[in-house]
Amino acid sequence: MPKINRRQFLVLSAAGAVTASVANCAIVQSNKTPAASSKLYKSANGLLELNLEAGNRPVNLAGIQAYLMSYNGQVPAPRLEAKAGDAVRILFTNNLSQQTNLHYHGLHVPPTGNADNPFLSIEPGESLTYEFIIPKNHPSGTFWYHPHHHGYVAEQLFAGLAGLFIVRGELDEIPEIQAAKEEFLVLKDFDLDESGRILPPNHMAMMLGREGQLLTVNGQINPHLSLAKGGLLRLRILNASPSRFYRLSLENHPLYLIATDGGGINAPVELEELLLAPGERAEVLVRGEKEPGQYRLLTLPYDRGGMGMMGGHMMGQNSQTSPQVLATLSYQGSVATLPLPERLIPVETLPEPETVRRFELSMAMGSGMGMGMMGSGMGMSFTFNGQTFDMARIDTQVKLNTIEDWELINVDPDRMDHPFHLHINRFQIVSRNGQPEPYRAWKDTVLVRGSENVRIRIPFRDFAGKTVYHCHILDHEDLGMMGIVEIKSAA
Repeated sequence: MPKINRRQFLVLSAAGAVTASVANCAIVQSNKTPAASSKLYKSANGLLELNLEAGNRPVNLAGIQAYLMSYNGQVPAPRLEAKAGDAVRILFTNNLSQQTNLHYHGLHVPPTGNADNPFLSIEPGESLTYEFIIPKNHPSGTFWYHPHHHGYVAEQLFAGLAGLFIVRGELDEIPEIQAAKEEFLVLKDFDLDESGRILPPNHMAMMLGREGQLLTVNGQINPHLSLAKGGLLRLRILNASPSRFYRLSLENHPLYLIATDGGGINAPVELEELLLAPGERAEVLVRGEKEPGQYRLLTLPYDRGGMGMMGGHMMGQNSQTSPQVLATLSYQGSVATLPLPERLIPVETLPEPETVRRFELSMAMGSGMGMGMMGSGMGMSFTFNGQTFDMARIDTQVKLNTIEDWELINVDPDRMDHPFHLHINRFQIVSRNGQPEPYRAWKDTVLVRGSENVRIRIPFRDFAGKTVYHCHILDHEDLGMMGIVEIKSAA
C-alpha cells in the first residue's frame, strides 16, 4: 500500500489552504445584544409536539446574511423542553439536498424504531415522525439534537444544524438554583466566504477536524449577559462545534460546576477554567460578588494535538492562538445575597464491572484508506482497534442490565485529542492514566487526549438494540472512527 509521510501530507494540505474570508474578518468585536435563545417549544399535558424542518435558508448570523443549513430557519435551532415521563412527537421534514436524520444527544431513550436511531436515513423531500417517551426516571439536564447520517455529520453540523433539548426535573427544583437567573449558551463556530456561504474544508481541516474563525454564542458575536449584585447566574453551556474546543474562563469570577453531560453532580465544584470538547455540555453558577463592571467570558487557546513534531496547529489550520471574547457580563441591580447550594444530585456509586474491554483510537494514512477524500492516490481514516466503520459489522456486543468498563486508549501517532461519545447510555469516568477522577459525574462524552488511557464505567440499562460510539470530532467520525454496539437482552 503506497503511503505518504505526515510532513509531505502537511505541505500538500497547506498548498490548498483557503485564506481567511472577508466576512469573518469584518465582524465587529462587541455589541450590546442580549444572549437571546431561539424559539422555545415546551411540553404540555405530558406531550412535546412540533414540526421540525431541515433546510437551506438565508439566516441572520452575527449581523450578516449567511446561507446555512438550519432547523425551522433558526441558528441555533429551536430549544425543546420536556420533563421525565413526557411523550415526544416530532414531525421531521428533510428539505436539504442530502440525506439526514436526527440524534438526541445524551437522551436515554430507545435506539430502535423512530426514537434515537442513528441508522435511519431520511431522503431529500421526505418526512418522518420521531416518537418516544422520556423515561420517568430520566435525569434532568442539558441535552441537544443534531444530524447523525454517517458521511454528512460534520458538514451538516458545521453548517448550523444544532439545538438544545432540555429535560426539566430535580436539579431545577433546588431552591438556590430556582432563584438563579438562567441563560443558555450555544457555542458554535462558522467559516464563511465573502458571500456568506460555508467554506468547504481543505485536506488539513478534514484531518484535524474543521474549525471556523467566526465564533458565535447563540448565533451572535459577544452578546451581553447580566447579573444582579448578590445574585446567582446559571449558565447552561453547549459546545455545538464539530471540532473546536472551548477553554472557558470568566474574568475575576470562579465557575461553580453543578452539572455535566449526564445531569447534576453531588455538590458544586469550584473551577477557574472549564474545558468543553465537541459535544460536551456543562452547567455552572456564577456569583454576583465582584465590583460592578464588565467582565469577559473568554475562550483561551487550547492545543488539541496533531502534527506531531511539526509544532501544533500550523500551516493553514484555524485554531486560535490568543484569548477570544465570547460574551460580556455586567452587573445590573442588586438582590439579597444568594448562597450556593451545598448539595445537588446524588451520583450513584456503580458496582465493579462484569467485563472490561479495550478500545484503541488512532489515525491511519495511505491510498485506499477511509473514504479516499485526499485525491491523487492519498487517503486517511480514523479507527477503533484498527478498523474503520462498517454499517454491516457489529463491533461490540454487550448484555442488557450489565456493567462494563471500557478502556479508551489514544494511540494516535500524531497525539490528536479524540472526544469519545456513546449513544443512549451515560457513563462515569473511573480514571485517567490510572489516576481517579476528582469527583463523580455522569457523562456521555469524554475527552481522550494524546497518549492518554481513560477508563469509563457503563451501566447498560433499559433498552436493547443497536447503537453507536464514535469520536465527536465529527470529521473523524465521518472518516471511520465509529463502531456499532449491540445491546442484547437475556431473553
